[in-house]
Amino acid sequence: MWTDLGYTGLFLASFFAATILPFSSEMVLSTILAAGGDPIISLSLATLGNWMGGLTSYWLGWLGHFDRIEKFLRLKEQTLIKWQKKVKNKEGWIALFCWLPGIGDIIAVVLGLLKSNLWRTAIGMLVGKSLRYIIWGLITLEVISKTNLPFF
Repeated sequence: MWTDLGYTGLFLASFFAATILPFSSEMVLSTILAAGGDPIISLSLATLGNWMGGLTSYWLGWLGHFDRIEKFLRLKEQTLIKWQKKVKNKEGWIALFCWLPGIGDIIAVVLGLLKSNLWRTAIGMLVGKSLRYIIWGLITLEVISKTNLPFF
């Protein structure tokens, strides 16, 4: 489905994969590359889409209110403030891990909830997500070049 849309599908798949939708944008990237898609365009669109999806998750966390969090998650405001202090000036390093399957989206939401520095978070997130797609893309291209078989 996503691959039928070409580069647009790759961007959208990468965006939605960085939210709560559980699927692999890497497979879409590999399919596009195997079909002859330009590696630079493909990696750029996958990274941009996934980064924007991660920033959307961050923003949704930012919209969270301590009083609602306290009520639904039974966390005291003092606990959240304590975590804010622990995260301060480390948000970029923490955001590097927003690419991780399963917990990356949660990391982005929590960074938003803790009102972490947007620029540090965004840069860390961009670096982590870029490295993930570059490594995946290089592996895909290597497999394609060694096999002479359709990747999928």
